[in-house]
Amino acid sequence: MPNIQITLEYEGTNYDGWQRQKNTRRTIQEIVETVLFKILREKVKVISAGRTDAGVHAKAQTANFSSENKIPLLKLQYSLNSLLPEDIKVTAIRQVAPDFHSRFSAVSKTYRYTILNRDYPSVFLRKHVYLCAYTLNIKLMQEAAGYLVGEHDFTSFKNGNDAQEKSCVRKIKSIKIKTQGDYIYMDFTANGFLRNMVRNLVGTLIEVGRHKLKPVKVKEILLAKNRKSAGPTAPACGLCLIHVKY
Repeated sequence: MPNIQITLEYEGTNYDGWQRQKNTRRTIQEIVETVLFKILREKVKVISAGRTDAGVHAKAQTANFSSENKIPLLKLQYSLNSLLPEDIKVTAIRQVAPDFHSRFSAVSKTYRYTILNRDYPSVFLRKHVYLCAYTLNIKLMQEAAGYLVGEHDFTSFKNGNDAQEKSCVRKIKSIKIKTQGDYIYMDFTANGFLRNMVRNLVGTLIEVGRHKLKPVKVKEILLAKNRKSAGPTAPACGLCLIHVKY
């Protein structure tokens, strides 16, 4: 059967994340699979590159599925976008090798966290940024981020209730923190991420930026392998999956 890859963008505010769940139908995976069934008249399982959490957005989520239907790909993309809700759309579609797997074939993923660093919200971007009114020291945050780059055990930055991961070792390839006006952009590129890992990293780096933690403390937090030693979890609204590299 042909293996088909799609690239999606979605606004995650109204959804309980990507992954299908027993207690809700408001997940991206559930909706995409339901629409595909209407078009293809067959049940397919859509495999994503990353299981984004509730409220998290995606600019370039990749996913793949196999189908016996011979519908032309451009027609399939058009049909998907006609039936999908306005906050989920397919931006690209192509046939890939039979052994391609959106998650396991990925070399790296990049998430961007956006902070609006002022004392009043944005009317237009309020669902896409985290409003932080505290003055943040960007240089200290960049220094602290340096301790996080490389291969480490990120147990201190995982979801405290998540016991599914067999290993918490991940390799962060880069963390870039830059400012543009009132906005702070934090780009995290790694070979993979634990659940809530980026948001927990952001929450900790914000504590550094507020002078509540010294940059070197981040190294101690890593070694502690204890979620309670790290900073708070930053809100989901500021997080977006922006790129998957294969």
